Amino acid sequence: MSQTNTTVTRLGQALEKIVVGQSTVVQQLLVALLAGGHVILEGVPGTGKTLLVRVLARLIQADFRRVQLTPDILPSDILGTNIFEMNTGSFTLKRGPIFTEVLLADEINRTPPKTQSALLEAMEEQQVTLDGESMALPDLFWTIATQNPLEFEGTYPLPEAQLDRFLFKLVVDYPDPGAEKQMLLNSQAGFEAKRLDLAQLKSIATVQQILAAREEVKDVRVAEPVLDYLLELVQRSRQYPDLALGASPRSAVAWLRTSKAQAWLSGREYVTPDDVKAVALPLLRHRFILTPDALLDGVQVDSAIASLLKQVPVPR
Repeated sequence: MSQTNTTVTRLGQALEKIVVGQSTVVQQLLVALLAGGHVILEGVPGTGKTLLVRVLARLIQADFRRVQLTPDILPSDILGTNIFEMNTGSFTLKRGPIFTEVLLADEINRTPPKTQSALLEAMEEQQVTLDGESMALPDLFWTIATQNPLEFEGTYPLPEAQLDRFLFKLVVDYPDPGAEKQMLLNSQAGFEAKRLDLAQLKSIATVQQILAAREEVKDVRVAEPVLDYLLELVQRSRQYPDLALGASPRSAVAWLRTSKAQAWLSGREYVTPDDVKAVALPLLRHRFILTPDALLDGVQVDSAIASLLKQVPVPR
């Protein structure tokens, strides 16, 4: 296990101590960070989505910006704009919050498609174009978008092509009773989510260490039987009776990348079938589309993914 791997493991442990009861989400978020992919966090209000991202950004000493997306927000509010300065007679670029390392896009489904597209274009190209000039975003540039699964009125759900730009969709559920009691004890001891500066959080890693970890992830080996297993899952999903839309070629590449990140985070230099299965739910749940008949029968996407994983034999 490399020193970088030990550091990232400590990062996850520190995050779990502050955002209690969300161990699975924390681990999946780290996998997405290592794989260099953007994330959707879906959960009802008050489950710690914003806190999770703020704490993670602070623990890796990353520049952090938060944008509260609303129906009246414009692309320029996120990207920035050129402003004419009267005293100099020239235009000056006022950079928007997108010029950061960790961007939290709160309630992405509340902003219109035009603004969503501007944000997602930056996510895909890792650059912003203003008045014909392209400007690169930071090497780490990582977007985490949140959305509320209960509110539909006045929202603009992301279309399938834009959802595919996100690597993972993580579901943030209520913590179990034991974890929720620990939250109350932490609050009683003086912890305030709104005042992280008072929590005296010590950084665990640096942005450069995260970038170095990403390079190590690329070197994780994938044996041909495991690669064939992943490919069989992808192709089988396109013929699965309950699915109108299965995994795309982009999904297959992302599945390979995240499987390698999962293996690296587990301290291994090679991918196993268990790594492939471990990332299936967050990787596929926002990409698969159920058939109308499956929806009428009450089939859930997560259960369809679980059923698909059972159908394909695991290589030895």
